[in-house]
Amino acid sequence: MDPCHHLGIVMNPNGTATRTPHFPSIPPSSDDPTLPVLTKDLIINPQNNTWLRLFLPRIPTNPNPNPNPKLPLIIFFHGGGFVICSAAYTTFHDFCFATSASLPAVIASVEYRLAPDHRLPAAYEDAAEALTFIRDNDDEWLTKHADFGNCYLMGNSAGGTIAYFTGLYATDKTHDLEPLKIQGLILRQPFFGGIQRSESELRLEYDDFLPLCVADLLWQLALPVGADRDHEYANLKAKNWVGKLRMVRELGWRVLVSANHGDPVVDRSKELVGVLKENGVEVVTDFDEEGVHGVEYRDAGKAQRLIDNRNKNKERKPVKQKNVSPFPPDIFAAFETSASELVDTATSSSRTAATSRLHRSPLAPWTSPHAALTRVQPF
Repeated sequence: MDPCHHLGIVMNPNGTATRTPHFPSIPPSSDDPTLPVLTKDLIINPQNNTWLRLFLPRIPTNPNPNPNPKLPLIIFFHGGGFVICSAAYTTFHDFCFATSASLPAVIASVEYRLAPDHRLPAAYEDAAEALTFIRDNDDEWLTKHADFGNCYLMGNSAGGTIAYFTGLYATDKTHDLEPLKIQGLILRQPFFGGIQRSESELRLEYDDFLPLCVADLLWQLALPVGADRDHEYANLKAKNWVGKLRMVRELGWRVLVSANHGDPVVDRSKELVGVLKENGVEVVTDFDEEGVHGVEYRDAGKAQRLIDNRNKNKERKPVKQKNVSPFPPDIFAAFETSASELVDTATSSSRTAATSRLHRSPLAPWTSPHAALTRVQPF
């Protein structure tokens, strides 16, 4: 297998990548009265071509007191192995759209720079800059509707890795980020690396979606030149990161880790849960025996089964374990209903292409303009 062909990229002599646009993008819509969620884009850094897409749900009139309740704020990072994909992809747009409506919550989906054009820590720096951008921004959707004191970092695949490392980075910046206060992390199939192969990587070496050679290429393109998968930008057990988990515990953050047994990187998620628990972090796990990497985006039937399994787990009596507590129900709902909404869009007249999108890979390539490499701050 040619991993570049699998990803839909062509490497250029100057070290950049050309990405084949196999997947549709969708523009924001801030003035369509028929939509339950309004969207618009805000530029973060024009030099780096980074921006975020805001999702604001329409809230029905509530006769109860508290006429202007603010909504939880979720800062979302899309997947794509640090190399491909965009916040504008219909896959991630629809997921955030559905999650925003079902919670409800204000969601800020971040467009960050991609490797190898901009190797790590570029994506991590862009994520950190997004936090300060949101903190300082005076857009009314944020100032009037987002509860800055109830903020979560969320991501899937490489986006989950970005959310995790950005969260750890932010533990040293809590006062600087005020009034933005992170309450927890939501990590869906986070993409971590390591030289030592995990059992799931070996068991699923020839996985149809994320074979081992593709995962290796993604890290080769994403990491600094000459670095291996034990580098601190890839390995969750790097000392400087593990040392920050004490602050995560003291800040009272909760961490939700969600994964599937058929995912080659599932053992990395299990390893993450172990590290979190060892350091006293409040963690909840959502591991499903069914499903593969990105199942909620690619297969409507398996997405529905994933939802059913989660609902069953929610109905069970919680098992009392040390350092484990129930995650906020409204945040759990993001996972239980988002994929369901994506399935529902397959029959919606306003989303006629949704069915085909659900069966496409969330790692489908996209074309991005080459932005100048500018370091925002040391990460």
